[in-house]
Amino acid sequence: MPDTPDKPDPIATARAHWVRAGWGDVADGMVAVTSVMRAHQILLARVETALRPYELSFSRFELLRLLAFSRTGSLPIAKASARLQVHVTSVTHAIRRLEDAGLVRRLPHPTDGRTTLVQITEDGRRTVEQATATLNDEVFADIGVSGADSRTLAAVIDTLRRSAGDF
Repeated sequence: MPDTPDKPDPIATARAHWVRAGWGDVADGMVAVTSVMRAHQILLARVETALRPYELSFSRFELLRLLAFSRTGSLPIAKASARLQVHVTSVTHAIRRLEDAGLVRRLPHPTDGRTTLVQITEDGRRTVEQATATLNDEVFADIGVSGADSRTLAAVIDTLRRSAGDF
């Protein structure tokens, strides 16, 4: 959305305030953080709109997609938590919601009585395939920047993630 007299860029305005307040030396960092946060809101809204017909949040979609990609269609809950980079409590909550919808089921681990597996159902597999096609068409095919800019953005974010110890 271009900056117009009727609709100024709030982040540019915040930058000007930061500089006037004497924090010009950190204004670039504030702008970067605020921009990423706003971009997250924009993209999440688009993803949630695309997933609404499937009654899925993005976190539940990610779990279903992870299970669909797994060779057996199932994973230990702790492994799903680690791969999705979220706390096991969040994964357990997503599993509960997906179970209620008949998209996954919990199973005892065949060799480790301390571990519970989460397994995608056939309904879950159909749902995630349809939801993936919708996300590919409605969001991922055009996120609002060129393919080259998308790759550059991902590379810059990779640098941030690496410096934070994410991988």
